[in-house]
Amino acid sequence: MKPPRTLPALDPADRAAALALTPVSRETEARLDRFVQLLLERQAVMNLMAPGSIPTLWTRHVADSLQLLPLIPEHARTFVDLGSGGGFPGLVLACALADRPDRMIHLVEATQKKAAFLRDVAATLNLPVTVHPERIEDFNRRKAVIPDITTARTLAPLPVLLGYVYPLLTKRGCALLAKGQDVEAELTQASKSWKITADLVPSKTSPEGRIVVVRGLERA
Repeated sequence: MKPPRTLPALDPADRAAALALTPVSRETEARLDRFVQLLLERQAVMNLMAPGSIPTLWTRHVADSLQLLPLIPEHARTFVDLGSGGGFPGLVLACALADRPDRMIHLVEATQKKAAFLRDVAATLNLPVTVHPERIEDFNRRKAVIPDITTARTLAPLPVLLGYVYPLLTKRGCALLAKGQDVEAELTQASKSWKITADLVPSKTSPEGRIVVVRGLERA
């Protein structure tokens, strides 16, 4: 096993800046603090996020995930996070929703080491999480979960991502897809294959970012 790497230091002001964007309860803050600690411990021996993002991981990753919370309708109980990676946004949302009854967050992650990390964090923090260590295509083929909310972040261009989302979208549900500066071009390309009913919500963490709230999706 390789020795642990030395990681860049966290920006001391970053945590407060992140939590100011989407305030959460003290209990959620405590869970997020522990999650970040576990994330950094595992990051020292495997890549869960880009090393350059570590100093500002609270705003870059945690706040970027928390900003989905106000977009989640109250009736939503079942969540699917596609390509969960290091836990963004899935584990962050689980930390925030852990005190609400009957919520379950399903994390789909094909890389076995990352899936093991997700399971470890969920068990340590007693989060309402089920980890599915498989490819998204295989997860969708099984039709094991019909979610109210589907999430994905930095997973794939929209024309591809919408193909992953399509089997999971219901009339009462929606997909919350975090996208960057190329979102308009991706939507234009995606519209050649899909009839999309969606809203674009400005990101709180990036002036060029948008959250694509997909409410309806049909093949063109």
